[in-house]
Amino acid sequence: MKIALLPNLTRTHALSVTEEVCAYLDTLKISYAFEESLSAQLEGCFSAAAFLSVPTLLEWCDAVIAIGGDGSLIHAAKKAVLYKKPVLGVNAGNLAFMAGVEKNELHLLKNLMDGTYVIDPRMMLEVRYQAYGENTTPVQTICLNDVVVARGEQIKLINLDVFADGKRVNHYYSDGIILSTPTGSTAYSLSSGGPVVDPKIESILLTPICTHSLFARSLIFASDAEICVQIPKDGEDIFLSCDGDPSVHLQPNSCLTVKKSTNYADFIRIKNDSFIDVLNSKLSQRRA
Repeated sequence: MKIALLPNLTRTHALSVTEEVCAYLDTLKISYAFEESLSAQLEGCFSAAAFLSVPTLLEWCDAVIAIGGDGSLIHAAKKAVLYKKPVLGVNAGNLAFMAGVEKNELHLLKNLMDGTYVIDPRMMLEVRYQAYGENTTPVQTICLNDVVVARGEQIKLINLDVFADGKRVNHYYSDGIILSTPTGSTAYSLSSGGPVVDPKIESILLTPICTHSLFARSLIFASDAEICVQIPKDGEDIFLSCDGDPSVHLQPNSCLTVKKSTNYADFIRIKNDSFIDVLNSKLSQRRA
């Protein structure tokens, strides 16, 4: 078996956890490699490792192990999905809802060799942004967690009109809106008062952020819905961020379209805990 290791070395414990993962893979006689961009940081630490370009690495491997928090796993999954490779998350951070293994459970990596694991496919979103006017190029990307349309530096509410399948849903006067997958329902959407949705229930969630209304609540759309967010003509300070990536300035009088992607992120699950087990375990860490 061949493993692509994608550690987020900005995490405090990521390097030490990576060393433990590699040591355990060595005992299992499993080959592993890193991105070549990490060679300067890691080459002296892992004599058995290869360092490959990202395309070569992801074509070569059978599976990906991401080491870090949820953000690390999301970015690894977005790389792996292009090569149809499954991803296992090893938690080197704090909460990490999506991690399949905690740093004190590395003995479970033997399940990769034994084949005693299951694949959880996770729905993704396709995001398309088109600014109106001549010679404008549409921007298209995919995301696993959420799409956030929000105000920028100015401390004022913004106006957004939202349509679903061509029909007007609502006018939001708020700090912005979040469109998320069920996987992303435990992230920013949850912090903004949105519901938690089991990832097996494919849907698109819309959660307003600090809306100036007594009645605006989260909405859940069918997975085949196409959501359009209309940026107003006077919307000078509105930005888009997908999965926490650097934000993109949205032009006034433009349109953002979000729908289910044809791509699925495949997560490796090597423990028998259910979604509710994970939810209770992780959220209990945040209870006062």
